[in-house]
Amino acid sequence: MEALKQRYETLLAPSAALINDLKDIEGDLLILGVGGKMGPNLARLARQALNEAGKADVQVIGVSRFSDTQLQQQLEAEGIRTIAADLLNDNDLQSLPFAPNVIFMAGNKFGTTGKEAFTWAMNVYLPGRVAEKYKNARMVVFSSGNIYPFVSVTSGGASEKVAPEPIGEYAQSCLGRERIFQYHAQQNGTPMLIYRLNYANDVSYGVLVEIGKAVRDGQAVDLTTANVNVIWQGDANEYALRSLKYCSTPPKVLNITGPETVSVKWVAEIFGEFFNRKPTFEGTEQGVSLLNNAAESFALFGYPRTPLKTMIGMIAAWLDAGAPLLNKPTHFQEREGKF
Repeated sequence: MEALKQRYETLLAPSAALINDLKDIEGDLLILGVGGKMGPNLARLARQALNEAGKADVQVIGVSRFSDTQLQQQLEAEGIRTIAADLLNDNDLQSLPFAPNVIFMAGNKFGTTGKEAFTWAMNVYLPGRVAEKYKNARMVVFSSGNIYPFVSVTSGGASEKVAPEPIGEYAQSCLGRERIFQYHAQQNGTPMLIYRLNYANDVSYGVLVEIGKAVRDGQAVDLTTANVNVIWQGDANEYALRSLKYCSTPPKVLNITGPETVSVKWVAEIFGEFFNRKPTFEGTEQGVSLLNNAAESFALFGYPRTPLKTMIGMIAAWLDAGAPLLNKPTHFQEREGKF
């Protein structure tokens, strides 16, 4: 297990390109919503890259409710300053320190059905408060590829030029978040980048984990959503940090995902080879899916460093070892926007 963890950690190390880009970033980095699925590793990556860039004096500040106090202690031990705050509490928000570089990751997705008002508060109301508080900073704003319509699997995916057609209240609130940040950027001249991500994968969560776990456990894999986009979480975090360099007014919009239109059936079959188990399937493959074209991000940052089969191999080994999972499903099969 120790060797597996070391192999995993090598996939989280900063690239030379990230280290070089962060040399040009002046001032502290504030991560709002650091306690989510991606936030802890993003904060660690930023801390390591800044240290290697000769900027050990630059603070990485992570803000979250920190219901998991163990996570807060771990981040503090790794040189990341943490602040426990409820961002919807305006006293907590206004008491946060200023930083010239902000990554906004806070939001709500799962459990939207039945808690629609909370989702809109987190995804639309809060962005306006944050944008006003940090109007003099540069901001990378996490969004979602869910704001696009379904497109043909032969289309190459929706580019940033495709008009949003969000399906369901979660996706609608994501577009609302973008519009609120865009409004404040135009009003205040705040440089921003809208970061449309679809789908990040780690050893403990993601589309690939869900497919691999189903194959390992002998469960049928649903092929209704026949194709997906995936990217290694470490690459997505790299791109988020490097995006600070490309913030602009009006905000730049950037799709973030892997280069392939990935076949769910093919992925299941590759996992089947690892587990020596023939996968079973259910559902009828559809010719349209939620697919994004990230060519613009590759032009800026290059292709992801972690290839698809490397991700699958790492995840298969993790699943085979019975290592911990987050148990936070992506619901990538959802086609009516009900999360």
